[in-house]
Amino acid sequence: MKLAMARSISHFKNTASLFLLALNLSLTIHQVLGATDNSTLKYCGPITATDTDRVQFALNLEFLETEFFLYGALGKGLDSINPAYSQGGPPPIGGQKALLEDPVVARIIEEFAYEEVGHIRAITSTVGGFPRPLLNISRGLFARSFNDVVGYPLIPPFEPYANSLNFLLAAYIIPYVGLNGYVSTLPSLNSTISRSLVAKLLAIESGQDAVIRTLLYERANERVVPYKFTVAELTNLISARRNSLGGCGNKDEGIILPNKTLGAENQTTSNVLSADANSLAYARTPAEILRIVYGSFNESVPGGFFPKGANGVIAKSYLTRI
Repeated sequence: MKLAMARSISHFKNTASLFLLALNLSLTIHQVLGATDNSTLKYCGPITATDTDRVQFALNLEFLETEFFLYGALGKGLDSINPAYSQGGPPPIGGQKALLEDPVVARIIEEFAYEEVGHIRAITSTVGGFPRPLLNISRGLFARSFNDVVGYPLIPPFEPYANSLNFLLAAYIIPYVGLNGYVSTLPSLNSTISRSLVAKLLAIESGQDAVIRTLLYERANERVVPYKFTVAELTNLISARRNSLGGCGNKDEGIILPNKTLGAENQTTSNVLSADANSLAYARTPAEILRIVYGSFNESVPGGFFPKGANGVIAKSYLTRI
């Protein structure tokens, strides 16, 4: 009987070992395939497009920033400023006035809003435009986005319009992606008129992003109430999520780095300006940008801020590939 029991125990151990081996192998394969799905299969190279199409693509992000900042600061959108600028496009979903209790933040966001209106006018008057795409800037969309950022449902749901800090964290998501797009676009342009326009747009978008990051950096170690993480930790998570969605490597970092090896000249952990090893701005292609703003990992699958997809020749060309 002892011999039988010993054999039974031995058989159980062998079976358990084989199960664990198979499980580990399965997890490894899943991780490899997952990494392939999210990065190596993504196209990260340049595209073929006209100057007009490249510059017009940026209108999608400009419309998004305009509506988000206008509603946040004033409680009303682009149609209240100049309805002609939307060119008949549908009104955004869910925009509302933010409770910007910090008067400095309130004035800055209002300024940003009007700057974005100017950007739309500058682009459309230079290269033409298209109707405003359907935008989702609702509380529900941001709540779902922040759930994806942290990896679990936040309780209570993240509320972007609740206060100045929350609005800045929500704003952290948007202008930086537009900045990346302009960095990518500028070297590909042939016309001096287009190059001049994009250089000027890039300067202002960079400034907006720097201001948002600075305001958040001042509160880096503050806890984002009622959650457990700090402002700095949440910016790191947002940046990691954008890198994952974009699928083309590290082009995004939070306001405080985990160690100095990632900082400017390997000397600092502060990261008010996100930049590469040479302190140069990161570039993202239209496909990368669409994956991020759609929140779908796929430039051909609309969602996120653009429920029905972005407009323009470049964005529409990806929708035909579904």
